[in-house]
Order: sequence, then structure tokens, then C-alpha cells
Amino acid sequence: MPPSIKAIREKINQNDFELSKHAVDQSIIRNIPIAEIIEAIQRGEIIEDYYADDKYGASCLIAGFTIRDRPVHIQCSYPSRPLVKIITIYQPNSDFWNKNFTQRKN
Repeated sequence: MPPSIKAIREKINQNDFELSKHAVDQSIIRNIPIAEIIEAIQRGEIIEDYYADDKYGASCLIAGFTIRDRPVHIQCSYPSRPLVKIITIYQPNSDFWNKNFTQRKN
């Protein structure tokens, strides 16, 4: 069973995380500051799991909202390594996700 959101939050709280170059680029392009990424993880939930055979290794997609109620999706590695790696971040499109941004529309 993959680690819980609690384990990921603990790593984030301890500042044991890093952003991939792609995540840094996306945070700049999409104007999503680190503070909002952290807020969304702290207030979010895991909505999809990607296993070791995924091109990024074992990771998950977290859907969360910032304090200002901005929806954010964060793909990050599971906390099996010293640092959680944030792979990508984006603001989900309501055309493709339900109203809570937790399930893909068919």
C-alpha cells in the first residue's frame, strides 16, 4: 500500500522536499508560488497513484486548495527517499475535472 498523504505532509513540514526543474518552470509559468504548493498539499488529498513502472517512478497526484481557495494539482514522489520530489504542478481545468477537481470527467 502506498504511503498516505500524512507521510507526504510530514516531509513537507520538515522542508524535506525539492522541485524538479519542470515543476520550477511550471510554477513560474502558471504563477503558483511555493507557499501555495505547500498549502494545497497540507489541505489536499491523494487522488491518483502512479506506480514504479511510471516514467517518474512511484508517485501520486494530490488535489488541494490554497488558503485563497485556488485549486492546485501536484504530482510528487512518495516519501520513500530522503526528499519528496515535486514533479509537476498546475491549476486543473474545470472542463476535465469535477467541481472538486478530484475526479476526471469521462
